[in-house]
Amino acid sequence: MDTFCLTREQAQAVDRYAIDRLGIPGSILMENAGRGCVDAMLAAGVCGPVTVCCGRGNNGGDGLVIARHLLRHGVTCRTLVWGEVDRLSPDARLNWMILQQAGHPIVTMGGASDLEVGRTLFDGAAWIVDALLGTGSRGSPRPPLDRWIDVMNGSGARRVAIDIPSGLDADTGAPADSTIRAAITCTMVAPKAGFANPRAQEFLGELHVIDIGVPLAWLRQAALPGN
Repeated sequence: MDTFCLTREQAQAVDRYAIDRLGIPGSILMENAGRGCVDAMLAAGVCGPVTVCCGRGNNGGDGLVIARHLLRHGVTCRTLVWGEVDRLSPDARLNWMILQQAGHPIVTMGGASDLEVGRTLFDGAAWIVDALLGTGSRGSPRPPLDRWIDVMNGSGARRVAIDIPSGLDADTGAPADSTIRAAITCTMVAPKAGFANPRAQEFLGELHVIDIGVPLAWLRQAALPGN
């Protein structure tokens, strides 16, 4: 594992540096992240059908980019979003609109009452992409996401975690009771500090570090205290 790791705070500092100091729009960082994840996934043998599970934040936005690039490669893909469009982060909303304009159907997921019906959305999936919660998430996933994570873990599909398995703490590597058990984790820029925790290993699977389009030396500097 690369000795350069990022804490939750440092990962956020990297994003701020790229956007505020370098002037790279967040939508471009999201595009680079999602496209890089798909390249890594295809190289690792991920094939369809794929169900992409997106949260409301930028991690979910990465998932929406991933869905588009999977479709570009001819991979059968279903996209689920936990949150109405007006509750998505701005960059995630942009990518939601792109998929909508392209005619790709997006299923908006509800609460716990939809669990039984929602289980069928994973039928036949070979892979599930976990883009529910990113490195900024703290504590146990709140209902109903905790129960959905259990459903995903209990399905017959293998799972790809985007940046970090939902439910795993980025700093400590401690898993919540409901934590995605990934076969593959595609993490942005560098491994997260918590990945060094032996308890995290069974949830991470095969680790791929994704380039977001900024020289690593610049990002190392951005992540140092005082920058």
